[in-house]
Amino acid sequence: MISILLATLLQSDLKSAGPLAFGPDGVLFVGDAAGGAVHAIETGDTKGDPEKVKHDVQGLDAKVAAALGAQAGDIRINDLAINPATGNAFLSVSRGKGPDAAGVILKLDDAGKLSEVKGATTKAALPNLPTDKGRAEAITDLAFVDGKVIVAGLSNEEFASNLRAIPYPFKTAEAGAGVEIFHGAHGRFETKSPVRTFAIYNDHVLAAYTCTPLVRFPLESLKPGAKIKGTTVAELGNRNRPLDMIVYKQGGKDFVLMANSSRGVMKISTDGIAAAKGITEKINDKAGQTYETIDALKGVVQLDRLNKGHAVVLAGAEGGPLNLSTIALP
Repeated sequence: MISILLATLLQSDLKSAGPLAFGPDGVLFVGDAAGGAVHAIETGDTKGDPEKVKHDVQGLDAKVAAALGAQAGDIRINDLAINPATGNAFLSVSRGKGPDAAGVILKLDDAGKLSEVKGATTKAALPNLPTDKGRAEAITDLAFVDGKVIVAGLSNEEFASNLRAIPYPFKTAEAGAGVEIFHGAHGRFETKSPVRTFAIYNDHVLAAYTCTPLVRFPLESLKPGAKIKGTTVAELGNRNRPLDMIVYKQGGKDFVLMANSSRGVMKISTDGIAAAKGITEKINDKAGQTYETIDALKGVVQLDRLNKGHAVVLAGAEGGPLNLSTIALP
């Protein structure tokens, strides 16, 4: 079983495995905060039909640990990405604890079979990285759009919060844009809080922050060295950390589905979001875009779109096993 770990580490120079995002032709982008780079892996996973796939794996963390010759408590599933071309699930995993934890990428097919991810790799090394204290948040989320990898995280610049747009195939990675937002719950502008998770919506980055501003940025504003100010379109409630988010269409309208640490899964309306002037005053509770909490979805820590009508979620009670399942989009 441990051969999966050894082979995976040998096929690339990943120092850590964090956020994931799929590009064209089965290319999987991997955020490697410890290594200060974004890797592109040519997975070869290009043939399949997501409309026919249904994932259902109970105790996925234990299954992953067994495949890596470890105990469930010694691994961490950092991210989940569904290949939109095939419906197969890909996992970024840390084996071990602390800064020396090894990064591993695994593939999970709809039969529940785990396998190592093989394929040629290239990488874009990121400049202006934060110090060791902040390195874990150098890359907090990824997406691919219009030939570019969008990278959220922290830098060592004055505006530490950073959004980069890196053309793929990789040649070089520029400094990225420094990001400023108005945090309604705190009643002030902030430049040091990292984007926790984001989605691409109508040529904008729709970004969520801890405690919980939802902010839009035009993709065209992500220029190297720029300092940009986002538009805070919602305050979704404090004492909360957003974990993952997707955008989907239902009944002719667009919605954001966002998993959170303490406020469950939110279905957020996008009505009027493009024209929203933004929140610029202190907010004591919630404001802006409205949402409903999906009570049927408990303990969700990761999610991704599977097909037009379904998503895949990784969920579990605190301290309990993590289960992977397909759900109908609410």
